[in-house]
Amino acid sequence: MAAQNFSPALPSYSRSAPYPKASPGYGKRAVPGQCPPAADDFAFLPERERYIAGYVDRLPDGAAMGIKSLAKCQPLYGQMAVGSALRALAVAGHLRQVRCAVGDGESIRWVTRTFWSRTARDNEWWTAFLAAEESRCAPQPAVAPVGPPPPWVPAEPAATDAVEAPPSAPVLPKQRAEESQGPSPAYLALAGLGRTDARLALSAADCVALEQLAAQWFARGVDADYLTRALTAGLPEAVDSPVGFVRRRLRDKLPPHLPAARDVPGRRLMVECADCGAFGKAEVFRDGLCGPCLRSAQGPATDPALEEDSGAGCDVRGHVRRLREQLAMRR
Repeated sequence: MAAQNFSPALPSYSRSAPYPKASPGYGKRAVPGQCPPAADDFAFLPERERYIAGYVDRLPDGAAMGIKSLAKCQPLYGQMAVGSALRALAVAGHLRQVRCAVGDGESIRWVTRTFWSRTARDNEWWTAFLAAEESRCAPQPAVAPVGPPPPWVPAEPAATDAVEAPPSAPVLPKQRAEESQGPSPAYLALAGLGRTDARLALSAADCVALEQLAAQWFARGVDADYLTRALTAGLPEAVDSPVGFVRRRLRDKLPPHLPAARDVPGRRLMVECADCGAFGKAEVFRDGLCGPCLRSAQGPATDPALEEDSGAGCDVRGHVRRLREQLAMRR
């Protein structure tokens, strides 16, 4: 009788999936002027905050910084713990979450960005940095381009001693413009539907016929990912006519025009409170918190006369000491 091997199998090593990238314009943004990575980075933070800080610090720029994404891609902490850790890191001076206006005119849209600093910063540094970032995001005045003439300007006659090229068919200005621009974002989004779900595979002629309807979605501030999700959500088991089905959804699900933000007209950047999520000017935030959340964190015994100076004279260790007291009370 052959002897059986009852030794347990060696555990298989599985590589973690690459961290998801955020949509264009969103995600992590590392601030300049940081110290090089060191073994004692975040050593003065509690264990949970130290782990999340080290994990976020290793992420590349543009990585998704949502609570769900962070909780899904690291094994130790769930969504509630990650959310509490991000709030603690904002109080400690390591991050600020902001909404930044991208585009201009009717095509303006707001994106959420997380500015990250391995080196803890005080309130004055963050206020100055975000003010500079807002001025950088402001639209620049249009400048007349200096370069080759547009396609409709006749070309300069060739030199007399040059070898004459054989005559060719004339190229119209409209044809030149189409060749230089390439496919529109609406056309590319429609062409990619079949790769997302084979039931909505469209031909080239179908994409051309639906291009104007899809362009109306882009004119209202949505991107290709939003359009794809809206068209492929809740599909029936079989789609007899993909072009007719997509045409119907493009008309029925056309998103509304979003008015411009009314609370802070003319501003291009707003800071998000790390606790309640309210938005406001960078200069009115302390430790990443708005006024009501800051007063609630400091407790009712705080002297109101000292609230204006509560962040100016505190160092990072003072912020962390207060943070540990809050964490101890919640446990």
